[in-house]
Amino acid sequence: MKKKLIRVMDTSFRDGFQSVYGARVLTKDFLPAVEAAANAGIRYFESGGGARFQSLFFYCNENAFDMMDAFRRAAGPEAELQTLARGINVVGLDSQSSEIIKLHAQLFKKHGVDTIRNFDALNDVQNLIYSGRCIVEAGLKHQVVVTMMELPPGCEGAHSPEFYAQVLKQILDAGIPYHSVCFKDASGTSTPAKVFKTVSLARAMLPKGTFINFHTHDTAGNAVAAYRAALDAGADGIDLAMSPVSGGTSQPDFITMWHALRDTGYDLGVDIHKLVEAEKVFADCMKDYFVPPEARAVDPIIIFSPMPGGALTANTQMMRDNGTMDRYPEVIRAMSEVVRKGGFGTSVTPVSQFYFQQAYNNVMFGPWAKIAEGYGKMVLGYFGRTPVAPDAEVVRIASEQLKMAPTTESPLKLNDANPAKSIAAFKKKLIEAELAVTDENIFIAAACQAKGIAYLKGEAVENVRKKVVEKAQASTAAVAKANLSGKSAAGYSVEFANKAFSVFFDGKNAVVNGRKYEVDISEISHELEVRPVAAAAQNTHRVVSPLPGAIIRVTCKEGDRVKKDQTVFVIEAMKMETEIKSPVDGTVAKIMAGQGSMVTAGQAVIQIS
Repeated sequence: MKKKLIRVMDTSFRDGFQSVYGARVLTKDFLPAVEAAANAGIRYFESGGGARFQSLFFYCNENAFDMMDAFRRAAGPEAELQTLARGINVVGLDSQSSEIIKLHAQLFKKHGVDTIRNFDALNDVQNLIYSGRCIVEAGLKHQVVVTMMELPPGCEGAHSPEFYAQVLKQILDAGIPYHSVCFKDASGTSTPAKVFKTVSLARAMLPKGTFINFHTHDTAGNAVAAYRAALDAGADGIDLAMSPVSGGTSQPDFITMWHALRDTGYDLGVDIHKLVEAEKVFADCMKDYFVPPEARAVDPIIIFSPMPGGALTANTQMMRDNGTMDRYPEVIRAMSEVVRKGGFGTSVTPVSQFYFQQAYNNVMFGPWAKIAEGYGKMVLGYFGRTPVAPDAEVVRIASEQLKMAPTTESPLKLNDANPAKSIAAFKKKLIEAELAVTDENIFIAAACQAKGIAYLKGEAVENVRKKVVEKAQASTAAVAKANLSGKSAAGYSVEFANKAFSVFFDGKNAVVNGRKYEVDISEISHELEVRPVAAAAQNTHRVVSPLPGAIIRVTCKEGDRVKKDQTVFVIEAMKMETEIKSPVDGTVAKIMAGQGSMVTAGQAVIQIS
């Protein structure tokens, strides 16, 4: 019996990295594995886009365009390289103007990309029309996407096979140019029965010979069964990864799927023995990287709170940075309500990030006490139409907090009318920073905002988690003689006598839950001698950070007069900016932590007299 040849894309070096390492991987470390995969006969790679664009500037202190060029050289001229784009959001969390969307396609073509997989997390087809046209006009292949997930139990109104078929019909009716179609389930929660029916409906709707790809993750333990269902329904391609970035939050392993399809009518077209050798090379390349435990596990709770594999570890790595990883179980549970009330946008970036940010805020500040900007703008309509209407009370709260009215206007039209999102605006920022005005730098400034400018100015700091770093942190914990539940670059979350303390070391002082102590450590084996620092005068006020994160702006300087409720610094946590205001009128006596500093919850940042 002649077997059907299934085309497989190797997602190891984009989605695999994003799903396991939070996208924080240095280019020089993985290129030998790309070469090994190419030598094993793999010719179809996911090579960038998605979070692997911003992450290189944010965490790796690398230029994503340089990485793309190096990837092309390693994979060889015959390989097909594909990247991931988010419709009008391209490769960022915020949506862009027509100028930037067009520039994205042109630059990715310039830097060796062949195909762009293009999706809209809300399944709002208006967000795919212009972006899809730009991709094709740039000389690239366009793989248009319908995004999928399972709703939390008890929810209905979207994300059924009929809903997905209607989205596909809208794509076809809109005349969007495309070369192939993908159904993308970033959370891996769609049931195999739903996958089978969805792909079957699509096969009946699409012109004969249309290539259909199905993409999922193994986070909920469902991926192999879902892939088999998609193939049985007529899908032509699936996405797989190589160990050590396969399974769990990522895609199933090549070898696992090859085994699952033995004695069937499907052939993956791979030399399994060469792949085994390629995986050995890959494992050696990644041997020093810290693998989060949650990246390797099937997590049943994801069925109720559909968190994508590609966003899960990106967020847990940020929680580790901020010293709040102990709150992760609460945050992932809180996501279910956030999804229920958010309008059922698909849990894939950027919407998955909005869901997680809002769940994080609901845990850290109290339910709906602080609306995450992205989530708020989504329910208010600034990213397009959600599949169903968001909860009316949440919409009201978001409108009040963000001081924005709900809208039904096209987000692309709004962006084109916003001068701050124009190419001219980003050119101005580059000139003000005395940076070269190139197409690449313009796009970096647009996609990465202040962090992109900081990278171009040489101010970025590498933040890649490797095992040697984890061992060093463990040694520090032993010296402190405490049970450390988490550590950031600035401090620790310490559990002692069944109580939690936020500890930050500042020279010879230790700041514990915002209170400063003088500490003397003469030898590691000696006990700590702790003396409280003299109390400040009663007319001195310390402005503390309400949550762990990085200070990205200090808006005052020592000696400045400030008013009550005036913003004095801005902290970033979980890709969200929070303005911290002065509690009093007064004079800035001391700035205790400057721009770029990592701070813990309760840590004093500014002293006001």
